[in-house]
Amino acid sequence: MKKGQQLEATITKVDFPNKGKCTIEDRDITIKGTIEGQKVRFQVQKLRKGKAVGRLLEVVEPSKLEDAKPACQHFGACGGCFYQTVSYANQLAIKESQVKGLLDGVCQDYVWEGIKGSPEQWAYRNKMEFSFGDEYKDGPLALGMHKKGGFYDIVTVSDCKIVHEDYTKILDCVLAYCMEQEFSFYHKMSHEGFLRHLVVRRSVSTGEILVNMVTSSQQKHDFQPLVERILALPLEGRLAGFLHTINDSLSDVVKSDETHTLYGKDYFYEHILGLKFKISPFSFFQTNSRGAEVLYETARGYIGETKDKVIFDLYSGTGTIAQMMAPVAKKVVGVEIIEEAVEAAKVNAEINGLTNCQFIAGDVLKVIDDVKDKPDFIVLDPPRDGIHPKALKKIIDFGVDSMVYISCKPTSLVRDLEVLEEAGYQVEKACAVDMFPGTSHVETCVLLQRRTM
Repeated sequence: MKKGQQLEATITKVDFPNKGKCTIEDRDITIKGTIEGQKVRFQVQKLRKGKAVGRLLEVVEPSKLEDAKPACQHFGACGGCFYQTVSYANQLAIKESQVKGLLDGVCQDYVWEGIKGSPEQWAYRNKMEFSFGDEYKDGPLALGMHKKGGFYDIVTVSDCKIVHEDYTKILDCVLAYCMEQEFSFYHKMSHEGFLRHLVVRRSVSTGEILVNMVTSSQQKHDFQPLVERILALPLEGRLAGFLHTINDSLSDVVKSDETHTLYGKDYFYEHILGLKFKISPFSFFQTNSRGAEVLYETARGYIGETKDKVIFDLYSGTGTIAQMMAPVAKKVVGVEIIEEAVEAAKVNAEINGLTNCQFIAGDVLKVIDDVKDKPDFIVLDPPRDGIHPKALKKIIDFGVDSMVYISCKPTSLVRDLEVLEEAGYQVEKACAVDMFPGTSHVETCVLLQRRTM
């Protein structure tokens, strides 16, 4: 086997999230973006002793798991969805098998409660960040998602199936307007150009929509004519606000140097499990509102009785979980490193009439040493990379009887579970919750109990 060589093989196993495995000449090969049972053609990229990494070139024969026709015309070109050739039942089976396999590697004698599907397979996202660019070098202006396996090329997703039709009407309108104006897009290498992103958020419960045009400061433009065009669109929902954000950051992320509200307001409300949440342009909120209800109801069931208990909600985001528990708890303390999220959590707690919530801005590793309250129960919902080892030790030192760990990346979860189990905690029960149909991502919810010595 040589680097650059093209070979064919059948995928015999897939590790989370989509790392296909096959064997040639007693060499274990990993090929990303594959499904178990597919016969693929790939190019050898890396060679190590007894191992190799290949780049997928073509699916020669589909897997038996691929039992559906893609619903979206952009599938294959767009890098957003992965499982559109797989029925939703098979998607859930694949994700459940992957998560349980990871947990089985580090946990014993726990109750596996399966996987819970999203209430909606299509049009489930409440937020999309579309990028400006071109579909090929020096091609016409495009607005949409990154091309599969690419960093520069953009696919105009005017038929995206994981968002409401209002999104695509707005996308088409904005793209047509920008092409008429002959705007340039922001080039990631030269850092020159005007258009960067279009962010659209839509409340599932009210249909209110926020549109945020994100540009560099390299050109001045009055977007009021575009606002009027969007207001004239035959939307099912309604435009609550149109914003213009100026972002001169060198990195390809949506952030604000300054944001101006050109129409309406810069927020709307979303309703989850009887609570009301104010959503602003840069608020963190689960992208699948109805799926979030399933996840949070699962977590609430795992938490159980909270009367007269002090609960720590670590990595609390905008405080959704904290506010679910607050009505039946003595006190809830939320810790979150993103200050904007903490301010949003405080506002939402006030909106919901909750007076026993305290939200603290800061790194969990540094902040929990100064919290005067001692927890009776801890909820963990960290970022994708999991919990910093030093922070995890401090969490363990609280010595609570029970914890719930919610994770959007099960490989990070099992790494932390190994540490927790060594420290005397045991996984009592666990389940997966699919918040991202069509993709390889999945949430996991785990209840941990401290073993009695």
